[in-house]
Amino acid sequence: MKLKKQISHLEKEDNTLFGQDFLLTWEKTEAELRMILDLAQVMKRMRDRNISLRVFDSGLAVSMFRDKSTRTRFSFASACNLLGLTVQDLDEEKSQLSHGETTRETANMISFLSDIIGIRDDMYLGEGNRFMREMAESLDEGFEKEVLPQRPGIINLQCDLDHPTQSMADLLHLVNEFGSLENLKGKKIAMTWAYSPSYGKPLSVPQGIISLMTRFGMNVHLAHPEGYNLIPEITDLAGKNATESGGAFTISHSMEEAFAGADIVYPKSWAPFHVMEQRTALLKNRDTGGLKELEKSCLANNAQFMNWECDEAKMKLTKNGEALYMHCLPADISGVSCERGEVQKEVFEKYRIKTYIEAGYKPYIIAAMIFANRFMYPADTLRLLSKLKMERIWE
Repeated sequence: MKLKKQISHLEKEDNTLFGQDFLLTWEKTEAELRMILDLAQVMKRMRDRNISLRVFDSGLAVSMFRDKSTRTRFSFASACNLLGLTVQDLDEEKSQLSHGETTRETANMISFLSDIIGIRDDMYLGEGNRFMREMAESLDEGFEKEVLPQRPGIINLQCDLDHPTQSMADLLHLVNEFGSLENLKGKKIAMTWAYSPSYGKPLSVPQGIISLMTRFGMNVHLAHPEGYNLIPEITDLAGKNATESGGAFTISHSMEEAFAGADIVYPKSWAPFHVMEQRTALLKNRDTGGLKELEKSCLANNAQFMNWECDEAKMKLTKNGEALYMHCLPADISGVSCERGEVQKEVFEKYRIKTYIEAGYKPYIIAAMIFANRFMYPADTLRLLSKLKMERIWE
């Protein structure tokens, strides 16, 4: 009965995501974000009940990872496989991209029988999201000129600006932890910088969190040492979102202040905005010497803030001393993965399984994004699948 109710609820939502790429959460309406959450919930329930979700008899999903990945790479592959798509990884070193093939040409050559393209491009500030849009324009042309029989959708698997599959999976985790999206209104989430023995972590996770959670009336407290700013336009957007939703957005330079009374904490390292600008210029110029000097300088600066660690003392400052700890993983765990890091090993171990559950929503979020892109009436398709009750595993 709960599954039928969830599917019926989906019928009330217009699918304006049909045929649309998913590149930034702040480009989507609140209704569209709710649809992705609802779709993901239904798909998870159906798989848990051993109902097959294979809606594609054939078709290709292309994964393009321009940076290392474990969770997102396997989440994308899992989501595509769940729906019946075959995943093909585009290795740039083994493709003609390494010989100067244009983006326009590559986009068309990989898309003759493709339904979806997932791209991670977070290394170069100002370039990742731009590259995704260049791919999108190339696909538009290919479809318009009848080179392609259909226009594949693009999903942002992390860029320089946003990590929508991560932030949406985090939001779904919070929905299930606190009971509903409405129950998140007024809840305080501390999105804080944390010390790391590495320097080049992207800005997209904290930017994704502050821009999304402020859409739903949450009290978002961003904290970082002075100089570790995010992209100004995105912090401005978070403030605007909070005003419109009735939430709050605060910026401080105190981890303790952010943790005080928090319902949720999200301590995560990132490189300062100005450092990422410098790093991008050096990477483009292949200036290895300059990169080494920048890393040395940044690590020395990070070392001034080793006390920005999520430890038991700071967790006691949170609401009833029991805030929900979140992380996109892998976390830098003090005494485990590094000598000093983002989180004390005792704290991480207490919430370790919860962070795995958090990560486990990502395949369903990605599957929902694919589903909404390819099916005009997702509720009708899901109802048919639920009636057919084709078993995923024959028992």
